[in-house]
Amino acid sequence: MEKIAVFIDVQNVYYTCRQIYKRNFDYNKFWRQATGGREVIKAMAYAIDRGDRKQHEFQNILRSIGFEVKLKPFTQRSDGSAKGDWDVGITIDAMEYSNLVDTVVLVSGDGDFDILAQKLRLDRGKRVEVYGVPDLTAATLMNAASEFTPIEGRLLLD
Repeated sequence: MEKIAVFIDVQNVYYTCRQIYKRNFDYNKFWRQATGGREVIKAMAYAIDRGDRKQHEFQNILRSIGFEVKLKPFTQRSDGSAKGDWDVGITIDAMEYSNLVDTVVLVSGDGDFDILAQKLRLDRGKRVEVYGVPDLTAATLMNAASEFTPIEGRLLLD
C-alpha cells in the first residue's frame, strides 16, 4: 500500500479560498480524496493560534479528522503587520517524514514551497501532490509538483 504524509498550510488555504470563492476548504472531503486507499504515516495541519474559542473548535475538528495540529502564536509587529507563517516548519517536517513515505501531499499555494517540491521529487524520488487554489497558487509550485490538484467546487464547503 502506498504510504503518504500530508502537510497543510492552514492560513494559506483559508485566505486563498476566502479570497477567490468566499467559501471555506472542506477538510473532510479533502481527507477522503487524498488518503483513499493509501496509508497515512503522518498528517499535519499548521496554523496560527489567536486563542479564540472558534479557532479551538476548528482545531479540534482537524484533530478528529486525523491531523496533528501544530500551532504558532500570532505575532503583531510594531508597524501593525502580522507575522505567522509555517514555511520553515512545514519544510523541515516534510523533509523528515519523506524518508518514511512514497508520496508527500502539500496543501498550499505558496511559491516558497517550489524548492521543497523539487528537492523531494528530484533528489529523494518522492511523488509530490500539491493542492491549491489555481488563481492563487504559484506557477513554480505547480510545475515543481508531480501532480497539481485544484481546490475548487467539490473541495469547498457549501
